[in-house]
Amino acid sequence: MGPQYISSERSRGKYSAGCITVIVVLVGLPLWWKTTETYRASLPYSQISELDILLLDISVPVEVVFTRGTLTAEQQKRLLPQTQFSQKLNQLDGKTGFKYRYEKTYRAATGIEQDAIMGENVEVTVVTLSRVYESLIGSVVIYVVPADSQLFPQEVTVYIGKHRAAFLRSPVTRSHTVAEVLQDIDDYVEDILQTMSFTDDMVVAALSSRFPSGTFGTDTFTDSMTAFKSSLGYEITFSLLNPDPKSHNTCWDIEQAVNNYVQPFLDKMSVFANFSVDSQILYYAVLGVTPRYNKTSSSFTLNEESLPHVINPVEAKLGSNVASSYPVLNFLLYVPEYSHSPLYIRDSDGSPVESNTFHSSRWGGIMIYNVDHQQLNETLLPVSVNIDMARVMEVFLTQLRLLLGIQKVQPPSQSLVQSPGNMIATDWELDRLLWVRTVENIATATNTLTSLAQLLDEIGNIVINDNIASEVYSALASVQQSLQELEAGRLLSAFQASKKSITSSERAFFDPSLLHLLYFPDDQKFAIYIPLFLPMCVPIMLSLLKTAKDFKWRKKVD
Repeated sequence: MGPQYISSERSRGKYSAGCITVIVVLVGLPLWWKTTETYRASLPYSQISELDILLLDISVPVEVVFTRGTLTAEQQKRLLPQTQFSQKLNQLDGKTGFKYRYEKTYRAATGIEQDAIMGENVEVTVVTLSRVYESLIGSVVIYVVPADSQLFPQEVTVYIGKHRAAFLRSPVTRSHTVAEVLQDIDDYVEDILQTMSFTDDMVVAALSSRFPSGTFGTDTFTDSMTAFKSSLGYEITFSLLNPDPKSHNTCWDIEQAVNNYVQPFLDKMSVFANFSVDSQILYYAVLGVTPRYNKTSSSFTLNEESLPHVINPVEAKLGSNVASSYPVLNFLLYVPEYSHSPLYIRDSDGSPVESNTFHSSRWGGIMIYNVDHQQLNETLLPVSVNIDMARVMEVFLTQLRLLLGIQKVQPPSQSLVQSPGNMIATDWELDRLLWVRTVENIATATNTLTSLAQLLDEIGNIVINDNIASEVYSALASVQQSLQELEAGRLLSAFQASKKSITSSERAFFDPSLLHLLYFPDDQKFAIYIPLFLPMCVPIMLSLLKTAKDFKWRKKVD
């Protein structure tokens, strides 16, 4: 075997090693890297980062309508019609704040409105105006009536109707200038809007998710802590607890009661959320707390401090008839057993609670229904008990309002607020709820999106599927749309967009695919692939090393 043959074999080996190296470097490594990389769909990180600073701009449409006899001809000529804006800013911290403005339009009453207000029954007037003039959700109409109007009692300055209209007894005199008219009217308008629209504390509480706990006083969040968090729907469960069926044969017409009392309220709240209602009767279900006997009143009592211990034993037996991801609002009617009757709830001062009920924040309410003492005769057991559903539903509907977030109002002095009647909630109470929930949804959605973006940015090996990216883009667009609708004063559109934003953001954040590679970091990836590639790479590296040595030797010889 001659030197020429050996030289040819060496050249062929070097050429083969070089070709294999080129193929591995230019084809193998990129192909391996591409096929093993974590798929991450592109996300709008820059737009999400802008949500870290949230300054809400809320607009409230307000109409101030002057009826005949409230302005002189000169005042009306110089004042009507016109539009004014009043704006307030509340910067809570460096990243969160809100400003709101009242877009006040001053105009004269139309003929139809004037005819309705000329009557002497304010309740009829309220209904008539709601039919002839359909106001937008979130808006407020204030009718200024003459000082001597008989529409409502003379001692009342402001009458707030159950729809979106209020009536103000005119403070204007013939000597008032236009500036003085506006100043006097606006003072009352601001007070009315604090009742029929939202307050600063309500918006601050709705934005509480963006602040560390303890930033504000607990009084600011008292009402919001009682209510359930915003949800697309709620499941309402009415339960009748009969711990002693041998003594009490209870009967309640829950279906008729729901149709007569609950359903009208839920129909009105349908714009807010979806509701489902179910009921059940539980036998031998006790409260789990032994009442104390009170010799003075010859009755049994549950003290206020023992009420929290009632919930857990009862809740374990409630269950649910419907498989749902919606929050459950529990309303329990408890008929005390014969040996613990009558049973009364007493407050911290030892006084009996008039309604004999209590409610638990974000859970529900319990009402204790005592049977008449005269019917408790051991020889006549079991006693037939026909539940007074009107009295029961009155209590449960009051608790339902609190749990959904319909807050109590502080009307201005010398004012009268019309009862909602069968509506259970007024139109402007629904508007207040929508204002709060819209802001709450925006705050929650922005927190979720920024947290998700931070998580995905810090952990680079989490898979980001296209459906997650689609939900993120949808949530971001919905947040921006909701902010724009709030600024334009379109409350219903803003609320619907905010619901979509929170739904899309939570779908993206809780998508199971985000956890597939969470515990498969890069060092483990190399630990798996090195035993596969090392046997192939060692001969190639040795050939390249030998080729390099031959090249240096030849260069040195030459």
